[in-house]
Amino acid sequence: MGKKNCGRYSGIGGQAVMEGIMMKNKDNYAVAVRTPEGEVTVKSDSFSGMLAGSRLKELPFIRGIFNFIDSMVLGMKCLNYSASFYEEDEDTGSKAQAQKEQEAETEAQNKKGQANADGGSSQDKFMTVAVTCVAVAMAVGIFVVLPYYLASFLGRFVPNQSLLAVLEGVVRILIFILYVWGISAMKDIRRLYAYHGAEHKCINCIESGKPLTVENVMDSSRLHKRCGTSFIFFVFFVSIILFFFIRVENPLARVGLRILLMPVVAGISYEIIRLAGRSDFFLVRLISAPGMAIQRMTTREPDESMAEVAIAAVEAVFDWKAYLRENFGEKEPL
Repeated sequence: MGKKNCGRYSGIGGQAVMEGIMMKNKDNYAVAVRTPEGEVTVKSDSFSGMLAGSRLKELPFIRGIFNFIDSMVLGMKCLNYSASFYEEDEDTGSKAQAQKEQEAETEAQNKKGQANADGGSSQDKFMTVAVTCVAVAMAVGIFVVLPYYLASFLGRFVPNQSLLAVLEGVVRILIFILYVWGISAMKDIRRLYAYHGAEHKCINCIESGKPLTVENVMDSSRLHKRCGTSFIFFVFFVSIILFFFIRVENPLARVGLRILLMPVVAGISYEIIRLAGRSDFFLVRLISAPGMAIQRMTTREPDESMAEVAIAAVEAVFDWKAYLRENFGEKEPL
């Protein structure tokens, strides 16, 4: 396992997709996928998300809500794109070649400003939003509503309301851990976790001041404080504190209140993880420790071919050589 990296903030982040990596730098993102033929194909594009250019997206505790929604939509879009390489298509001799042709056509349409006029593109956008909404609804049901009712059942044996509020948070965390552990039994998920590790290793490699080579990436840590897994833990932690102080008597009102307050919880959690990604202060490391521990379940050690895919995604959106010169005073790596 690689050593711990505590480097300088680079501003890039990413997500594992099916047999690949998505990397994002500001409004630019790239998806690198290892195709069934063994080649690495990279798609680059831009994504401004909701309220593009609005000052609301710059306000603390508000920006986290929009950034969370944007990351969900973009993540689902990139996941669907990567999955398209592995869909069965009897009428197409080469799925990868068809995908490349589709990318070229889409790029040409974007240059002409005609992408929105394409019916297929609009349908894809609708499906991405619809699937994202379903995923959010399922997450709310599993990690918000279900823990509440389980804790309420246990409340028959725990008369103290303050202790019950804490117990609900503990149940929520246990459900999440069991969920992560359970899906890790699937082969595709294990590979997804390995690509997740490759994504972290690339960012840690850069932020620790090392040239982005396969050797350096493999030697870097697969854990990172800005990971979405840590964000989810902060959501659970903040919700425990918030629901501890905000109480209502009606059971349905309590459930509704928990759902309505999730954007507030997400906004606060975003600010915490944003701070965690920019600071190595002892207290920040302390509150980040549980999320980092859970990352040992949501990441796996990648192989070199996965590191190559992650590097391709980074280089499509980020000039890491200029970053090293600016932040570490190094000459341009060979």
